[in-house]
Amino acid sequence: MKLRDLAGSDFPEIDALLASSAGDVQITSITADSRQVAHGALFVAVSGSKADGSTFAGEAVTKGASAIVISANASVDASVPVLKVEEPRRFLSLAAARFFGAQPAVMTAVTGTAGKTSVASFTRQIWAHAGFAAAMIGTTGVIAPGRADYGTLTTPDPVSLHKLLAELSREGVTHAAMEASSHGLDQHRLDGVQLAAAAFTNLGRDHMDYHPTVEHYLASKMRLFSLLPHGAPAVIFADDAYSLHAIEAAGRAGCEVLTVGRKGTFLTLKRVEHFRHKQMAEIHCGADIYEVDIPLAGDFQVANALVAAGLAMSTGVSPAAVMAALGKLVGASGRLELVGHTVDGALAYVDYAHKPDALENVLTSVRPFTTGRVIVVFGCGGDRDKGKRPLMGEIASRLADVVIVTDDNPRSEVPAVIRSEILAAAPKALEIADRAEAIRTACGMLKSGDTLIVAGKGHEEGQIVGDKVLPFSDQAEIDKALGGLQA
Repeated sequence: MKLRDLAGSDFPEIDALLASSAGDVQITSITADSRQVAHGALFVAVSGSKADGSTFAGEAVTKGASAIVISANASVDASVPVLKVEEPRRFLSLAAARFFGAQPAVMTAVTGTAGKTSVASFTRQIWAHAGFAAAMIGTTGVIAPGRADYGTLTTPDPVSLHKLLAELSREGVTHAAMEASSHGLDQHRLDGVQLAAAAFTNLGRDHMDYHPTVEHYLASKMRLFSLLPHGAPAVIFADDAYSLHAIEAAGRAGCEVLTVGRKGTFLTLKRVEHFRHKQMAEIHCGADIYEVDIPLAGDFQVANALVAAGLAMSTGVSPAAVMAALGKLVGASGRLELVGHTVDGALAYVDYAHKPDALENVLTSVRPFTTGRVIVVFGCGGDRDKGKRPLMGEIASRLADVVIVTDDNPRSEVPAVIRSEILAAAPKALEIADRAEAIRTACGMLKSGDTLIVAGKGHEEGQIVGDKVLPFSDQAEIDKALGGLQA
């Protein structure tokens, strides 16, 4: 592909250069990682947390790069065309979309602090129930017809993302739902995705190690609506403290705002009855009333199901088909996932809750069907927002009957320090450093009517200690710990 075709017309500051012979340069690959540069590559130098990519431009040319993209205020002396643009990350996303070409015809994205994985998963399931070849892309990986790939990033980098979208399109996928993280939106990773609809779930404290303020965090989330075509649907959960902010942002972006929830006008939740393994929801859609048995525990899962229903309906699935699909939903891995139970009926769940609001939601959600005690095992990740540690300690102490503080992913921090910062707000909690031992202890405490929540890692299959990822699964540890206690 010629450089001018790859760049397109979105960056007028380089139009003159592209009109010259430089625009005829052939590009055979695109990357922002100098280590992956091959002959004929376009190297896009983006600024990272530790270094400016322009410092690797010389290395990229030596490896055979045919052109370089840098920021307008950077300077590089190179023997190949150098394109200076205001926002290299945006250039990378748009160029990756052009380079790889095809995307599924119907693309949706969901943002918010919690619920993104479940909404993307539920939307995929509703589409599949309606007969579409559908996929989801998110924290748990990629699920599509014929593939289930484990992943680690909520929103992949643009080159990986558009390579994946092209693969899915070639494999016949017509509908895809993806998660949109605040990092991904702030770094323009989704700017090349041709979205048909988008959604917002909620906003709580998260990623304060990346975002300087809550306002910056919110603004990054709201960028999603600016990526939609004018008049495209924006599905917004109406019952969150930040719902009005999302409604206003979507309105300013020219979206068709569709609200769901108890305060929703597109889908109105009128009543919910909680049971141990399901919830009966009365949902009003226009003049029609539906009573749906959602086979998942937790009030927040009803909210996630409503957002997914809104996305599916706004992309062409009939209300009746959507409501039928809600009754067959399967929870996303590690999202209030029932792992096992004792012979006398005590339940053990794994949940990905690793932020204050999410922990509060999951502990609140299991209380209605818990006749005994709520027991929680959790920790906090290292090298992440330290301010949430006492907040989560306070929430656990207030909402659970038994609290066990353990290690999560300590990374480069001293685990005991992390635990002490949680325990400062949870003085009556048990401290058990070894996560497997903490889970065994909690399972050994279970009595009839109790509910155990092991929170923080969800679907993850490893524990990050220092610079190593050690094999670890909360689900596997619960299975081992319950052993003969299960029915």
